[in-house]
Amino acid sequence: MSGNGTQIRVLVVDDSAFMRKVLGGIIGTDPQMTVVGVASDGREAVSQAESLHPDVITMDINMPVMDGLQATEHIMTRNPRPIVVVSSESRESTNGTLRALELGAVDFVAKPSAAIDLDMGTVRDELLKKIRMASKVRVVRTASRTKVSMDPAGTGKTLIQPAPQLPSLPALQATGKFPVVVVAASTGGPATVMQILPRLPKDFPASILLIQHMPAAFTSQYGRQLAERAGMKVKEAVHQETIEPGTIYVCPGSHHMRISPAGRIQLDDGPRISGYRPCADLTMEAVALFAGPLALGVVLTGMGGDAAQGARAIKKAGGFVIAQDETTSTIFGMPAEAIKTGAVDKVLPADQISDGIARRVLEVLAVPHRSRA
Repeated sequence: MSGNGTQIRVLVVDDSAFMRKVLGGIIGTDPQMTVVGVASDGREAVSQAESLHPDVITMDINMPVMDGLQATEHIMTRNPRPIVVVSSESRESTNGTLRALELGAVDFVAKPSAAIDLDMGTVRDELLKKIRMASKVRVVRTASRTKVSMDPAGTGKTLIQPAPQLPSLPALQATGKFPVVVVAASTGGPATVMQILPRLPKDFPASILLIQHMPAAFTSQYGRQLAERAGMKVKEAVHQETIEPGTIYVCPGSHHMRISPAGRIQLDDGPRISGYRPCADLTMEAVALFAGPLALGVVLTGMGGDAAQGARAIKKAGGFVIAQDETTSTIFGMPAEAIKTGAVDKVLPADQISDGIARRVLEVLAVPHRSRA
């Protein structure tokens, strides 16, 4: 890891000589960064990661010999280094980028869609910011594939093994009210969400709203990948649809998402709020009003303070808030800011959060039964 005041040593990986030159030029404009090597395919990337020990690797996805996805898996298994994926927004590249994040890549920057001049200057500030952030990440060997099993319902899906001793949840009572869970995540979120949500059972008696800081071009594919793993139904949220238990709603990256008093999803493409769109605070505040004590906020890894105000709103409404712990967070910014508000009820490692969600939902669904006893 690069320390304060020291050079951030970057390995640039891309099969295009022109793109390697452009990326190197952008990185060279920052006096705290230096390019220590370049690689034209994944095999060279693996070799140079081992020999050069860079602080950060920028990784293309579509390359000959060994693609960026295979290279990421090799590096994160054998010689973990912070990886920032730099790839196009084509469907194939989007799929690969999300898989790389699942394998442990820290973040990604989308190449401009104007392929004629490949003007990387349009993403200069984002690229440099994410390289600086990645240089501070404590990486671990995260690329081992999560153990999967076939869905016993015969749907053909592969599902992550359920969390150990996950409580069996009661059937949802026909009260018209059900728990609503808001999961907020940013940097490191895709891999963490894939670890948490697929552990919940198909008939989970709560609605889950997922706010992942991610460009619009990526969220639909992200939802499809989550659907491949999850037992619950997964869909990208649609304006004015009514939320239902047993469903995960992925907020489109181009919109903010709220819930109306009638339980309908409200999407709007208004300006960024505190730098975020989607903004988790907005969703959590709306869910606090809608669900009250049946609201549950889950604040996962990410940089910044989004979800801190939302956590406070859920707690004030009588709901419950879980934050990911520092050890398992790629970036402890969002959970730390939520914890500072005093609104967080439990701080849990990633592998215990699904169990924490299930226990809270079980608890709130049992309350009416106890009150009538």
